[in-house]
Amino acid sequence: MIHLTNISKQYGSQVLFREAGFQILPASRSGLVGPNGAGKSSLFRIITGEEELDAGEITRAKKSTIGYFSQDVGDMFGRTALEEVMAGSADTMRLADELKQMEAAMCLPQSDEEMALLLERYGIAQEEFEHRDGYNLDTRAQTVLTGLGIGPDRFNQPVESFSGGWKMRIALARILTQKPDVLLLDEPTNHLDVESIIWLEEWLADEFDGALLMTSHDRDFMNRVVTRIIEVANRTITTYGGNYDFYERERDIRREQLLASHKRQQEMLAKEEEFIARFAARASHAAQVQSRVKKIEKIERIEIPPEERAVRFEFSEPPRSGDDVLLMDSLAKVWKREDGTDHPVFSGISGIIRRGNRVALVGVNGAGKSTLLKLLAGHAEPTSGSFSLGANVELGYFSQHAMELLDPGKTVFETLQDAMPLANIGVIRNLLGAFLFSGDAIDKRIGNLSGGEKSRVVLATLLARPINFLVLDEPTNHLDIRSREILLGALRNFSGTVLLVSHDRHFLRQLVDRVFEIDHGEMRTYEGNYDYYLAKVHEAQG
Repeated sequence: MIHLTNISKQYGSQVLFREAGFQILPASRSGLVGPNGAGKSSLFRIITGEEELDAGEITRAKKSTIGYFSQDVGDMFGRTALEEVMAGSADTMRLADELKQMEAAMCLPQSDEEMALLLERYGIAQEEFEHRDGYNLDTRAQTVLTGLGIGPDRFNQPVESFSGGWKMRIALARILTQKPDVLLLDEPTNHLDVESIIWLEEWLADEFDGALLMTSHDRDFMNRVVTRIIEVANRTITTYGGNYDFYERERDIRREQLLASHKRQQEMLAKEEEFIARFAARASHAAQVQSRVKKIEKIERIEIPPEERAVRFEFSEPPRSGDDVLLMDSLAKVWKREDGTDHPVFSGISGIIRRGNRVALVGVNGAGKSTLLKLLAGHAEPTSGSFSLGANVELGYFSQHAMELLDPGKTVFETLQDAMPLANIGVIRNLLGAFLFSGDAIDKRIGNLSGGEKSRVVLATLLARPINFLVLDEPTNHLDIRSREILLGALRNFSGTVLLVSHDRHFLRQLVDRVFEIDHGEMRTYEGNYDYYLAKVHEAQG
């Protein structure tokens, strides 16, 4: 369907890949992985034709359609949510109009020759319309929007009234509704809650029969959806036949084999060079020396790619808190809408978190998870009810929007220095190094950082003081899978208490021992891990 052969791409002196290649076959399910900056987004743009190759060839099947979802959704205005989704299938809608016009023309007097030509045109258009599943377009658009969490009551809501995260869902629905032959998805789960992620998994399995190429930092999602991994790293592209877990195992095996081959080659080269050095001055061995010089010159050296450096999160030993870390008593929150009416978020929330608990706060988008964390962190006031922190509790709060509070004029180093004024330069540099800021990077202005870099700065400032109660709102959003694993390991070894919101099911499954669920304004407590919670929910649903 799409073949990329001997492709090369570089920006200035930065080589992304050289003489690499892979294929996207019909109905294939592929995950695209690699470190930041390796060229994943460039590959997407090359496939769509937005970027040119420096060398090599890309061939696409004739008439194949490509749908590309990226994190840059562009401007949305002047349409309702449903209209915006339908607008993405403009070619299909135009075909529908053409079919109607031709059907009307068939009712008019025509010569035999004109009718034959009209019927031929109609047959071609109808075949294309059926290929695009045009007869189900309206139903499909509504189904996809609903599956992504935007129900019928919001179909006719102006797109301008949706927040950035909800606009991302509309943009994703627009691409999915097209049902292209090739679907390119760049981090499709970033702004989805768990329910919408599960729906997307099922839709891709049951409703989408085209080819899929996607990036995702959600391990569970990758494992459930893809059957092949395409890795962009170290200036080449490598294909692995399996899901993400298989890829990790196979990649490590291949690296060990490469290291062993490299070691054998180095030992052999050392022996040859030793022979050359020993007998180079002896005329009687001149032919042998020359032969061995030519031999080692022809040997292609085995290169060991550098290991990808990941964020190394290390929490210092926190001060011991009291046994009861948090008590919540009938907490309620009501926000005021722009028109002055009340918007109740939740009410009557009561519960207790004890020292050492690792609690997941779950619920659909809009249930009030982030609002509750804001209340507990002191960033908002409850409308009624109360909560109290236990003895010697030091709370550290990671917010989805904390990066917006950073001073854009300060450097990364200055920001950390403000957070830990008594620390020496070495301590600050070590902490920044753990978050991939080293060399000139520590002198970057906050205003020039990417979203992921800003997120890492916030995490670093969180660790700048000893805390024993971590309140984390989507801490993994800007971390790749490997960095998520390192954060997960650090949290599992953290001797304090954790309350977090995350849509990463693998992260929750591996970490938490209790679950608080906010549903329709009320909170239920599940005294077990995340799998226990899922089992209980499934049991309740029959």
